[in-house]
Amino acid sequence: MPDYSPQTQSRVLSRVEQRGIEPVPVNQRNGKPSELFWVWFAANISILGIPLGATLIALGLNVWQAIAATIIGSFGSFAIVGIVSIAGRRGGAPSLTLSRAVFGVRGNIGPTLVALVSRLGWETVNTITGASALLSLCVICFGVPGGYKETPLLTLSCVLIFVALTAVISAAGHAFILTVQKWSTWIFGVLTLLVAGYLVTTVDWNTLLAGKTGSISACIIAVGTIASGTGIGWVNSGADMARYQKTNVKGGSLVLTAATGAGIPLVVIIGVGSILTAGGSDLASTADPVAAVRDALPAWVSVPYLIAAFAGLLMSNNLSVYSAGLTTITLGVRIPRVYAVVLDVVITTTGAMYFMLGSDGFYGPFVTFISLLAVPLTAWAGVFLTDMIARRHYKTDELLDLGRGSHYWYRHGVNVPAMASWLIALVVGYLFVTARVSDQVVWFSGPLADTVIGENGLAWLVSLLLAGVLYATLGLPAVRHEQAELAAENARDGKEA
Repeated sequence: MPDYSPQTQSRVLSRVEQRGIEPVPVNQRNGKPSELFWVWFAANISILGIPLGATLIALGLNVWQAIAATIIGSFGSFAIVGIVSIAGRRGGAPSLTLSRAVFGVRGNIGPTLVALVSRLGWETVNTITGASALLSLCVICFGVPGGYKETPLLTLSCVLIFVALTAVISAAGHAFILTVQKWSTWIFGVLTLLVAGYLVTTVDWNTLLAGKTGSISACIIAVGTIASGTGIGWVNSGADMARYQKTNVKGGSLVLTAATGAGIPLVVIIGVGSILTAGGSDLASTADPVAAVRDALPAWVSVPYLIAAFAGLLMSNNLSVYSAGLTTITLGVRIPRVYAVVLDVVITTTGAMYFMLGSDGFYGPFVTFISLLAVPLTAWAGVFLTDMIARRHYKTDELLDLGRGSHYWYRHGVNVPAMASWLIALVVGYLFVTARVSDQVVWFSGPLADTVIGENGLAWLVSLLLAGVLYATLGLPAVRHEQAELAAENARDGKEA
């Protein structure tokens, strides 16, 4: 059981956050929605959006369609993240910890493990790209060779610098992250805008404006590509920062701050990638945009670009590692949150060093693998969001009880309706998926991949909707009954229902 004694509470919001996954007491929830705007903004100032913009043009869209698809996909997917944030305000706990109330304390292991793999995957990508940006700065400033394997010690040093900064900020916790993300938004957001403005001046506007209109099918695929590459990856982190929000904060404010905070930088950066590609530049479509900038632009542009790139990836990684630490504890690893952060950083550091120094070809296979996780992630979201329709209150102490006496033990530790809905939606979603690394390399193709749904990249949407419908049918009545009993219990105890 969590200890809410005055001595413990005085430590909880100290310089280094001591709290793990235990719910935040109501008297310590002082957050405002505007704080989350900066959190999501800074986490999405990432150059990884530039190749994503190139992908939209490669689908056959013109630049205006690409920008429209980016607006719909990014704002829409992060609106879902904002909705999950409402659960954090209600229960005061991280997303995957609250998920125990939905799936059961044992059933929740499956969705939590998927979430952790997704987080670690993207953190490895961030680490490699961030270290590459730092290495490119060394190439420009000191004239050293630019290949990973040509300068292994320098490459290793760049990785360690990136992960050390990540570990310090993530380990410090909630309050420090809020401050860092806000100031980073102003400093590196402005720098990114200046560099983006210069990049746009390098395109051939005649080529850009002559682009042909893409098909409706390509537009649908584009929206799905943006959604799965942006907000879907963050969907189960929504409550992790929102758990400190005041209990009277309106849900609409949380949705709006998440959608706009993430959507604005994503539209700018992905839009720049689309403009560069549509304008005839191959800068955005290269496999390594960091090295491409280093080689293609003058140093006075490359240096600020690489600084902004490094900072943007660091801000994204800070939040990801913070969430991954909470997810690791939720999975059942009984260590303090700071140690969980260190453990996750060690794993991603090992992965980054292996792929940079010991492997050829990384981005294609790895990004394909972690993009496959969009199906189970959205299936989880479908169940969790449907559960939120009826669940207004959580028995917060019971969220930490993993024994048979827990209120969320259900049957053998599993809430069967929720687990069945998740698994069925997951399996059905993969029927429509093609795991394609390149035109020559296809890992697998589902039997329904050549249907309209499969060809339009809507497997993630099928999983989201199917999981929600199944759980609404199988599990929602029981949730309503449980909430009615809890309200009656609170009324008897003289608490606010």
